[in-house]
Amino acid sequence: MTCRALSRVRREDMFQSTSSSGYSNGYHHDGSSVGGAHSAENRLRRGSRSRSRNHGSGSNLRVSNRMIQQQQEEETGTDKAPAPCTDFDMAYFNSYAHLGIHEEMIKDRARTESYRNAIFQHQDRIAGKVVVDVGCGTGILSIFCAQAGAKRVYAVDASNIAVQANEVVKANNLSDRVIVLHGRVEDVEIDDEVDVIVSEWMGYMLLYESMLGSVITARERWLKPGGLILPSTATLYMAPVTHPDRYSESVDFWRNVYGIDMSAMLPLAKQCAFEEPSVETISGENVLTWPHVVKQVDCYTVTLHELESVSTRFKFKSMMRAPFHGFAFWFDVEFDIPAIFPSNNNTRTAAFIEPPNNHDIDGTQRKKRANPNEALVLSTAPEDPPTHWQQTLIYFYDPIEVEQDQVIEGSVTLSQSKENPRFMNIHLEYASNGRCFVKESVMR
Repeated sequence: MTCRALSRVRREDMFQSTSSSGYSNGYHHDGSSVGGAHSAENRLRRGSRSRSRNHGSGSNLRVSNRMIQQQQEEETGTDKAPAPCTDFDMAYFNSYAHLGIHEEMIKDRARTESYRNAIFQHQDRIAGKVVVDVGCGTGILSIFCAQAGAKRVYAVDASNIAVQANEVVKANNLSDRVIVLHGRVEDVEIDDEVDVIVSEWMGYMLLYESMLGSVITARERWLKPGGLILPSTATLYMAPVTHPDRYSESVDFWRNVYGIDMSAMLPLAKQCAFEEPSVETISGENVLTWPHVVKQVDCYTVTLHELESVSTRFKFKSMMRAPFHGFAFWFDVEFDIPAIFPSNNNTRTAAFIEPPNNHDIDGTQRKKRANPNEALVLSTAPEDPPTHWQQTLIYFYDPIEVEQDQVIEGSVTLSQSKENPRFMNIHLEYASNGRCFVKESVMR
């Protein structure tokens, strides 16, 4: 088992599933729920993304003394102290001390080259400026910013990977411009006003791990009015999918095993395979409809409260006759300058092409941008080059047969777990052809 897998297991031990019984967890009305867990393989694969990012260190490796200030503020009765660092936070940070996680992310060329291209695309706003890299990891984005001419870069990470990041900075003769801060964004101190914030904060389903909260904190503490945030916006999408091969390999396999009828294993096989969200790669051919926008995030204006719970109603029309196996989620981010600053929460949206009228059901479904050159985009969509984020699939225990043009409608709520806000509770309600279903799961 890899160090990433071990880290994943340690974090899971601290969380208890809250899935309900009855018709939830994806059973149809004529089914029943069975206890169990998703396959260990998928959990461990997802664990490779469990990043302890949020900050840095320096000797340049500067260790935060914010805890002393926090104690003084508490003693004097002020309410300026940041939220305390919990055991869940520490487990999260420690999981990012493992090099394998950073290797996986850096080797994701779509991810790393998008960030590098975005930094140099905005070189005129970075050169001679002060930059904060939130969750710097190995320091690669901080070094890109220094190469783009930044006057000073504060590379912040709460994980012990900050120690190695500081060595990387020294090896590249950048210690005079890149300062590694080992601590949480909530705790470290920066005396400069900041012109630019760069961060690779996105988790599975965009919001898993809640790292965007650290970017918001950095923005509120340090960013100058009119400052630049990279990425600037993010959009989470969902769509119904068909995936017969996945269902067959996980479930139908048990119907005949070396000539032995093992169909008694089917209820357990369905639960082990489909109870929890699955991170895997699908293609555009698996997608049954135009996607629906679940959430658009403007990094200049989004609030912490806004991220606690995200809800949307959806209405799809299937483009084909096929078994409907579940929903896929993916996201994209844009690296753009603020169009207007300060901007209104509802005014900064990307330009999209309308899909054909017979597929545009609720006005929030979009497919592609009208002009991809308007802003650099990093996409994790099924039709785009694969990334380490892949797509997140919420499978049903039993597929639903849908006809071409059949309507699929319902709602989804993504909420931070009250026990550990870095985990995500998912509540899906969906209906098609007069039948209603519920699926509840936890991304952990």
